[in-house]
Amino acid sequence: MAKVSVNKHQPVYQMPTNPAAVRTKKYALPTKKYIALAMRYFFKTQIKWALLPIALILINAILNLTDAYPNFWIYITVFVGVILYVLFWLIQFTGITQLAQYKPMFEKFQYEIDNRQILMKLNQKEGSVMKWEQIMDAYKDKDAYVLVISKGQFLYLPFSIFTSEHDIKVFERIMKQKNFLAA
Repeated sequence: MAKVSVNKHQPVYQMPTNPAAVRTKKYALPTKKYIALAMRYFFKTQIKWALLPIALILINAILNLTDAYPNFWIYITVFVGVILYVLFWLIQFTGITQLAQYKPMFEKFQYEIDNRQILMKLNQKEGSVMKWEQIMDAYKDKDAYVLVISKGQFLYLPFSIFTSEHDIKVFERIMKQKNFLAA
């Protein structure tokens, strides 16, 4: 950040900008949308673990059919375990929306995006810079772009916050250059 002094007693920070950057309107991620995104990404990344309860149920079904070890408690245990696991993560993601340290995720930002970085501006003087290297994954949804920073952190950029179709195309080109979208 470049320091620009308004007066000698109070420094003001001005965020560096790129004239060729894609600029968006201000947008805040709604908490319900965040929970839905987090759970969808959770299911997408945890799908391989769904094989474990299925395997336990199949093994138990085989044991029941052959009368080697007849029991029915394993069905209930697997079902309750899966429900508790999903509820645990739902509570975690819901709790994130209430914690003070995660409040910045739900504030209104204006984004300036170029091929070097994503500049997230609260106002003309405050904001933060996110490098593209911090993005783990990204995908295009039916009404937005979703940039995944970690298991529970996302940048959700709906098409409606872009100022023109040209900006959407430029942003999509940047995403393809960064290998987040198929070319």
